[in-house]
Amino acid sequence: MNQRTDIGLSDLNKPVAVIILNWNGAKLLREFLPSVVEFTPTDIADIIVADNGSDDDSVELLKSEFPNVRLLRFSKNYGFAEGYNRAIDSTRYKYTVLLNSDVAVKSDWLTPLYEYMESHSRTAACQPKILAYRNPEMFEYAGAAGGYIDRNGYPYCRGRIFGSVEKDEGQYDTVDENLFWATGAALMVRTDVYMNAGGLDPRFFAHMEEIDLCWRMQLLGYRIAAVPSGVVFHLGGGSLDASNPRKTYLNFRNNLLMLHKNLPDSVRRGALFRRRLLDTVAWAKYVVCFDWRNAGAIVKAHRDFASMRDGYKRHPNVDLLHGTVRRPNILTSYYLLGRKHFSSLR
Repeated sequence: MNQRTDIGLSDLNKPVAVIILNWNGAKLLREFLPSVVEFTPTDIADIIVADNGSDDDSVELLKSEFPNVRLLRFSKNYGFAEGYNRAIDSTRYKYTVLLNSDVAVKSDWLTPLYEYMESHSRTAACQPKILAYRNPEMFEYAGAAGGYIDRNGYPYCRGRIFGSVEKDEGQYDTVDENLFWATGAALMVRTDVYMNAGGLDPRFFAHMEEIDLCWRMQLLGYRIAAVPSGVVFHLGGGSLDASNPRKTYLNFRNNLLMLHKNLPDSVRRGALFRRRLLDTVAWAKYVVCFDWRNAGAIVKAHRDFASMRDGYKRHPNVDLLHGTVRRPNILTSYYLLGRKHFSSLR
């Protein structure tokens, strides 16, 4: 696998691996890793940094300042999805936490997640409550208190719909075992189910890869949960700004890919037709605002989707998007009815 590691088989007597994927992130490691080291219970978990071929001083930093953090080294940058796939395949703990390098954690953040997974054998993945690192009274955009998806495939969260993020006032402090997806910023997975589901899809590159993974886990008969008694703080927005055309491109392309690969033949064509119409409206909005770069990003997303979709030959027989759960139309709720909070959708 072309890698170096100090992780031995004897380390597998603990049930949980907290894996932080790093690429040239020495600055983030200095700021965020100390809380992970301090508040991760050592009786149940090992902390592992999987280094994606960094050429900064990340490795030297880990060896000198964090000697108890285990190191898994790759000789090159495999990206987010493939990097995690290789790291998890190399370690194979019972449970794995995929933890972003820009996440700080709160006292004993991990135990509630671990205990929930131990007592709920049909749960494949769960997440803690995600608060904003710079403004901890607010939920964080990427995951908040657990993710959902609407009837057209648009993701939203308990605590965040589109760009409207709620203040955390304890309104979502109950366990929710009926999520559609859990955030990749702090995602605990049952490792064998992760592997059986195929792991993260490296063709997505970035954005929505965890939603796609959670969809496939549910197709295997498992559930996704939020356990808000565990709390972490996510910096977020470190890679791409929300208005960045690259982010627009990835979100539109990957949403189409996700629908294409996870919907059965009976509904896939109709669902993608509706999404193309809705994406045309989004494109027109950018054109009216003379935002040619984002308008072009949508065109490119659809063009690249058309060339990539033939790479997915197998489709499920079960329709999780339009099945027994009645899903809202968040475009109508948000833009026409002014419903900005998750609770107002019910």
